[in-house]
Amino acid sequence: MRIHVTSVFVEDQEQALRFYTEVLGFVKKNDVPLGGGARWLTVVSPEAPDGTELLLEPSGHPAVPPYKTALVEDGIPAASFAVDDVRAEVERLRGLGVVFTQEPLTMGQVTTAVLDDTCGNLIQIVYVAG
Repeated sequence: MRIHVTSVFVEDQEQALRFYTEVLGFVKKNDVPLGGGARWLTVVSPEAPDGTELLLEPSGHPAVPPYKTALVEDGIPAASFAVDDVRAEVERLRGLGVVFTQEPLTMGQVTTAVLDDTCGNLIQIVYVAG
C-alpha cells in the first residue's frame, strides 16, 4: 500500500493552483471538471511527476471551515512538504511574499518552518538530516 492522493481544502481552486505552482513550485497533474465549478485539481512535485498527488480540494463541505479555522488557530499544519534546505527555502519563499507563522526551528535532526498558503491553511516545510 502507498499514498496515491492526499488533499488540502481550499476556498478558491484557481488561487490555490497559482500559489502551489507559481510560488511553491509544484506542477499541475490533473484538472478535471466535476460540475458546479468544482474540479479534480491535483499537483505533484516536478521531481516525482508520477508520485503522490496533492488534491486542491474545494472547501464546500460544512465541516471544513470550522476544521480549518481550528487547525490555523492552534498552529497545526494541514500538510508537510520535504525540502533540501529549510532556511534557503524560507528565504526564497519570503522573497515571493510568503508569510511564515513559524520561523525555521531545528529539533535534533529535524528542521521545520510553517507558512500560510493564502488558501486558509498552514503548511510545514521540513528537512530531516540523516
